[in-house]
Amino acid sequence: MTYRVELRPAALRDLARVENPWRLKIARKIDALAANPRPPGVEKLAGSDNRYRVRSGDYRIVYEIHDRVLLILVVRIGHRREVYR
Repeated sequence: MTYRVELRPAALRDLARVENPWRLKIARKIDALAANPRPPGVEKLAGSDNRYRVRSGDYRIVYEIHDRVLLILVVRIGHRREVYR
């Protein structure tokens, strides 16, 4: 069962701001979420029913999983010290 992955406009802007070598790694990690939306190392964020965080080096990908419609919505992408603000 493969999920569809969508990025919010803010997440697209965040990804465009990331330096190139990291941008490719993050894009691969996002693509991998389609096959496995809850990979090893994923953490559920407090205060939300369906929001998760996965690491990619010093960067974090914050996303929501909508199981009923098989959708992963990437909300934010950012450096670990900035993404939760």
